Amino acid sequence: MGPEKLENHEGVAVKVLLDSGATGLFMDMTFAKEKGFKMEKLKNPLLVRNMDGTANVGGTIMHQVECNMFFKGHVERVRMDVCNLGKIEVILGMPWLAAHNPEIDWKKGEVKMTWYPPICGKRKQEVKEQAVKRAEEDEDEEVLRKLVPKKFWK
Repeated sequence: MGPEKLENHEGVAVKVLLDSGATGLFMDMTFAKEKGFKMEKLKNPLLVRNMDGTANVGGTIMHQVECNMFFKGHVERVRMDVCNLGKIEVILGMPWLAAHNPEIDWKKGEVKMTWYPPICGKRKQEVKEQAVKRAEEDEDEEVLRKLVPKKFWK
């Protein structure tokens, strides 16, 4: 699984924590800065609470990151709240889990996407095929480079 920057389509592989107790989608502040994700300041900061209801020592959430999220042929545009997650880079919480309802094989440690909600983008291969078709029609390699992430270039 990996987020991709919108500005340059640079993808970053990450280990993601699927957390049914989390109330949103989150990216670690240090990770976001190190990888150069564009952070947007929130108009209204969000207070972060721990499971026991106490305020998180990391403070309030002040920024969000908008990115494309790729996972085994699936792609979608997401917004993640940026906060201090420690060793975890990305958390996909209950809103994402409920929308996608992935199949999880706990013994094998595998996650399968067998259903794609209408709110999501198209599958990666479909996006690539559409970009190639447009580029061939326009005979414009620059269009292809703008639409297809760098990892698909030959």
